[in-house]
Amino acid sequence: MLDKAKKVVALLGGGNKPHDLSSKDVHEARQYIHDYWKRLERYHPKDDETLFGVPKPYLVPAYEAGHSFDFNELYYWDSYFMVQGFLKDKHRQKLVSGILEDLLYLQKRLKIIPNASRTYLTGRSQPPLLTSFIFDVYDSYHPGKKWLAEAIKTAETEYYTVWLGVNKPNERQIYRGLSRYYDINYLHDLAETESGWDMTPRFSRKTLNYLPIDLNSLLYKYETDFARASQIAGDHAAEESWLKRAASRKEVMDELMWSPSRDFYYDYDYVRQRRGSVSSLAGFYPMWAGMATKEQAAKMVRSLKKFEAKGGLSTTDQQFNQRLPGQLPGTGNTPTQWAYPNGWAPLQFFVIKGLERYGYHDDARRIAMKWLKTNLDWFNDEHVFLEKYNVVNPDKPPAKGVYPSQTGFGWTNAVFERLCQDYIDKRT
Repeated sequence: MLDKAKKVVALLGGGNKPHDLSSKDVHEARQYIHDYWKRLERYHPKDDETLFGVPKPYLVPAYEAGHSFDFNELYYWDSYFMVQGFLKDKHRQKLVSGILEDLLYLQKRLKIIPNASRTYLTGRSQPPLLTSFIFDVYDSYHPGKKWLAEAIKTAETEYYTVWLGVNKPNERQIYRGLSRYYDINYLHDLAETESGWDMTPRFSRKTLNYLPIDLNSLLYKYETDFARASQIAGDHAAEESWLKRAASRKEVMDELMWSPSRDFYYDYDYVRQRRGSVSSLAGFYPMWAGMATKEQAAKMVRSLKKFEAKGGLSTTDQQFNQRLPGQLPGTGNTPTQWAYPNGWAPLQFFVIKGLERYGYHDDARRIAMKWLKTNLDWFNDEHVFLEKYNVVNPDKPPAKGVYPSQTGFGWTNAVFERLCQDYIDKRT
């Protein structure tokens, strides 16, 4: 009976502490990742058919010889996560700074950082992480105040034009100063693609009707980053103005998105005037962005048990099915890979960093170790890293999505390396 009870606790995952990994345990996997980056590096300085040229080399999300899903374009939010493992490596400074330069170039040229650097992907963007990328480069490499001011100016243009736009081609700021995910074709499923969570039960196939908690947390982060940049520049009036704007956004988000009965943040359906019912890791973005109060954070940490499993954090809690009705005729049931039982590297990263920000270091370490072990066990068995993992049953493949599963995946590799630096190297 005791052995059976232990297995049940391990499966549920809530609070069980995995054994810490050593540098020896992860050495081979990290070497594989180090050698794999050259497969993902591309350089296209000139336009080529549907591919936009950008000035510097960049990384694509994945590459597998003979795979039907081939990447050659630069992606927005993938790029942010892929550089996370490089920020402490001075030899990678040129590549990291160059990728950021490419994103800034696309914003200046196209008046949007598109989903990816393809002509047919300019009708939407991806989750806005430009100011976070800028400050990662500023804090890591110290390029100077002039560089920061120029980069932030471009980010402000993106903020106002794209994310606060009220008319086509950027009809995103839609209700009480908050914004939604969008696509110029005004289709729910394409707007869901802008969220990066394609597909997810969060929006019930009605993405354009929702004010997402993650997007508006990211925009809160923009506003506090603009305040920090103003403070560095010595413009205290601008600093105060940005802080007031951030506080105003938080006030509305708390009113619409914070559930006092569930002590957690939810997306808001502004058409039906009610909060969504899906508990997801997007609800932890306010901690990553520094928006949650200490009291809210303490309550949110108690919600970890909804998501925590043997292999890490599940994208949604388990009550939500993996499939939703098809929106378009003939689509049948649509698989929602951004849901239980799948876990994704970017979301583990955001939650871990949010927990660290509010001082929940033991929780952050526990989740980091679970995620590292899930990645490592699969690598040791299959000699590859995956785009996503089944965190509930880590020895089984992840639930499938609307496009083929990918291996050798950039953000998985980078987050693995970053967590090794933060939780194994530092301890050693």
